[in-house]
Amino acid sequence: MIQILVGSQMGAAEYVAEQVAETMALGGFEAQLQLTPELDQLSNSNSWLVITSTYGAGDLPDNIQPFADRLAQDQPDLTTISFAVITLGDSSYDTFCQAGRTIATLLQQLGARQLLPALEIDVLTEELPEEQALNWLPNYLATLS
Repeated sequence: MIQILVGSQMGAAEYVAEQVAETMALGGFEAQLQLTPELDQLSNSNSWLVITSTYGAGDLPDNIQPFADRLAQDQPDLTTISFAVITLGDSSYDTFCQAGRTIATLLQQLGARQLLPALEIDVLTEELPEEQALNWLPNYLATLS
């Protein structure tokens, strides 16, 4: 079971996550969306896909910030966890995709293994964020087999 941890302030990252989960299901992968991720609910999975937007001055969205705060406070051993990150941002800001970078660093500090470089989606490009994510998805899925 792949846990998709969603950080979405305005809904764009949530929409991307829904499209990714649907495509994974069609490919025979079992995925569960976590719209308000809580560490206690993730114990049945050792693979996490974090899909988050960047909010404000490089901040995590409100719905995933408590999860990140708990990770930082509790310092759980995540050595059994592998993860990947899709992050949305606006390249006109100097904090472009900072939320994804922040969560990836935190997970690595706790022992989780990043499977491949993060997909950083610039919302200013013409290609839709969900299209970029779905084009990247086979690379992620290949790391799981």
